[in-house]
Amino acid sequence: MFELSQFKKINSTLWEIPKSFRSDMRVPARVYASEKMLNEIVRDKSLEQLVNVATLPGIQKWALAMPDAHEGYGFPIGGVAAFDTKDGIISPGGIGYDINCGVRLLRTNLNKNDAALHLNDLGQSIFAEVPSGLGRGGGLVVKGTDLDKILVGGAQRMLELGYASADDVAHIESNGVLAGADSAFVSARAKARGQDQLGTMGAGNHFIEVGYVEKIFDKDGAEKLNLFENQLTVLIHTGSRGLGHQVATDYLRIMNRVMPSYGIKLPDRELACAPFFSAEGQQYFSAMKAAANFAWANRQFITFEVRRAFERVWKEAIELLVVYDVAHNIAKIEQYEIDGAKKEVIVHRKGATRAFADQPVLIPGSMGTASYVLLGREASLTESFGSTCHGAGRRMSRAQAKKQVTAAALREDLYEKGIIVNVGSKSGLTEEAPLAYKDVDDVVNVICDVGIAKKIARLHPLVVIKG
Repeated sequence: MFELSQFKKINSTLWEIPKSFRSDMRVPARVYASEKMLNEIVRDKSLEQLVNVATLPGIQKWALAMPDAHEGYGFPIGGVAAFDTKDGIISPGGIGYDINCGVRLLRTNLNKNDAALHLNDLGQSIFAEVPSGLGRGGGLVVKGTDLDKILVGGAQRMLELGYASADDVAHIESNGVLAGADSAFVSARAKARGQDQLGTMGAGNHFIEVGYVEKIFDKDGAEKLNLFENQLTVLIHTGSRGLGHQVATDYLRIMNRVMPSYGIKLPDRELACAPFFSAEGQQYFSAMKAAANFAWANRQFITFEVRRAFERVWKEAIELLVVYDVAHNIAKIEQYEIDGAKKEVIVHRKGATRAFADQPVLIPGSMGTASYVLLGREASLTESFGSTCHGAGRRMSRAQAKKQVTAAALREDLYEKGIIVNVGSKSGLTEEAPLAYKDVDDVVNVICDVGIAKKIARLHPLVVIKG
């Protein structure tokens, strides 16, 4: 348990655990949070995990925790760290099990009032169209070379197959594909788990949400993104499903086995890693890219399914265009000025979103609260390795949430707020109750106050579909 006295207060929303806190720390650990939020964050092991991250070989400047931070596997969720590509490491725990879990925002040409009479039907139509639930398979089964082409091509391959438009691909981070993916480094077990999961949502905190633009904060930014007040929108939140989970599992085992040969000693075995340019490091990086490409293909096929669901309800094609699609469990090679010189680093973002200047940033809340559209700012490049938060962030475990509220009471509460829920199970609903999450307004305010991003629009949910 940390005490506030152990932190150096940089400003009202930035706190530092100095390098001197523990003898094995290579850099300080920094936390973006208000004092109230920091008092919540210290209750779990997320900051202990952040200090452990600060001990990893090749880490640059500082280990970072975003205001949505909470305890994860190895790295805290909401953690960001950059490692020198020459002398540093790559760690599956710094990326997460659900590789390229991410968020996509679709905009329509409809006003929320146009949809008022269709919301029940629309929720049922999307729920029927997009398979959801743990391990649930979908209608697009791909095996062998067909799957390999998706692992290499991502959303670009979906364009070739007719499930995407060129405009879709143009509005995805990295245009929906990471170059250098090699399906040969994805195990047969991982491929088997993923072969029937394209176009599926999964369980947990994954969702599809139909909502509307409740408020515009920045008129010019909103016009740039073609957003207007009361506009009907769709958020899609999911990732690489069982395939990505298996990739992480496979390489955590491999790295735990080979670390002694590289002389790497860790305070926590969950941080298992390998030198970035080692054989194991490069094989994992190639497999991670393949899983990330699979996730972009998955969100693209779900987009295809959502469009079909809208068409079924309206009896005609409805304009559903991609505003942007961001990853928040991923590692990328990027360049930053460090100690007065440009340096190439491998940035780990686990439960964190890229926030380059003028890049759209999507911050989903929980079922009963708002979500935000932001634009990244220049300060992110000097302060946070071009990164920001990825959501509201949990404040209690799923088990705790289930003890706090019943499914019936939660449904009634959401209904009174004008929110229709389509969910596969009672536990799937209560585990993701809004009370289990931090206040997304507070989280976003911290990020905007420090200048990493700026608010463009706030979205309000109307229909939520969960596994």
